[in-house]
Order: sequence, then structure tokens, then C-alpha cells
Amino acid sequence: MDEQRAKTIAVFDRPFNLPGFDEMLPAGEYDIETEFASPPDHKDPQAWKASVVVHLHPRLSHPGLTRSLTVSLLDLDRARARDKLSGKDLSQVFLEEMLADPMVQLVMQADGVSQAQLRHLYSGSGTTQTDRDDADT
Repeated sequence: MDEQRAKTIAVFDRPFNLPGFDEMLPAGEYDIETEFASPPDHKDPQAWKASVVVHLHPRLSHPGLTRSLTVSLLDLDRARARDKLSGKDLSQVFLEEMLADPMVQLVMQADGVSQAQLRHLYSGSGTTQTDRDDADT
């Protein structure tokens, strides 16, 4: 496998859809190919954006027909996040992934920040207990 392209598998627990594609896709495993750099024949490498090729399951009406769909990496990540967290808001997906990162945990520990404080901050209330204490003085 060359260094410009990676192959992986995305697993969806529930049926899902992707922007720009009118068909509801069934739950299951999907082969994914991600191209990290612009193809050599691409006219404007600076304007190129990473895309993902999703190899779709064949339709029951055409079992021998192979299909693939090219989507943005962002659209695929959003679909996976909706599936993973059963429709939770994307800010919650970001928060959970951030809190699971060992480097973020080390920085939080060094700064004396707890998970509860970050969850409160991302909850949308906007102020922390420290902010309220500062306003009272």
C-alpha cells in the first residue's frame, strides 16, 4: 500500500445516510479508502481536500453490482459520530474524544482542570464557579 492512501473499515451499528446521497445505507462494515495527498495529475494541489471513498454494499436488486461513494472526510466523521453516540450533538462527540486523549489528560492534570469543569464549560452555561467567585469580589 502506498503512503498517500490508507485503507480501513468503518463500522456502523445503525442505518445511516451521507450528505449528497439519497439512499439510507444499512448498518454494517464498510471498506474505506482515504487519500492523504492530492493525486499527481490534480491541477491545483493547494485547493485539493482529503476525500474518502466508501465502498457500498450491493443492492438486493443488483447483487453483483459494486458501488462506491466519494465523500468528504468531515461528512464521514459526522456520520460515524452520530452512529457512535446515537445522535448526540457533535460538540459532545468532540468533548468525549478530547477527554479520552492521554495528552489532553496530562495537560488538564498540569493545569489543575478536572473533567467536571470541562463538561460544565461545554454544557453551554458559559460560566464556571471560578468566574462567579471572581464576579463576587
